[in-house]
Amino acid sequence: MLKRFAIAVAAVAVRMASFLGPGAMRAVARFNKRVTNPIQRLWAPHLPYYAVIEHVGRKSGKSYRTPVMAFVEDGKLAVMLNYGTESDWVRNIQAAGSGAVVHQSKRYRLTDPRVIPADSPDLPASVRTVGAQARSALYGTLVPAAHAES
Repeated sequence: MLKRFAIAVAAVAVRMASFLGPGAMRAVARFNKRVTNPIQRLWAPHLPYYAVIEHVGRKSGKSYRTPVMAFVEDGKLAVMLNYGTESDWVRNIQAAGSGAVVHQSKRYRLTDPRVIPADSPDLPASVRTVGAQARSALYGTLVPAAHAES
């Protein structure tokens, strides 16, 4: 039931992004970055369909923690990119080639992050359904942090 709720929430977010368009979604992203993200960082790392992406600024070198709605299945992470591929966290993860993820209170290393079409067969079927109106998703492999440092 929780998965269906998460899929429904993601589907509404994707539809809203499609309706508003890229310009308005960038404005929403700026608002979230300053207002809602600090609050979401408190609970996102502990819930099943959320995660916190930890990344380093490609220009500043500063560490960031970005809460996202995340689908984790079979050691893979999928995040629908409702704000587009130009989001700072997406660009930082791609530039670094990896990042850290905290999901359900567990730390992972995100490896092989790539932006793929939302209808890619690499994505789980439930995520493809959600992303039918989205353009892309960030997709990568999660390695438990204890294994990632070996």
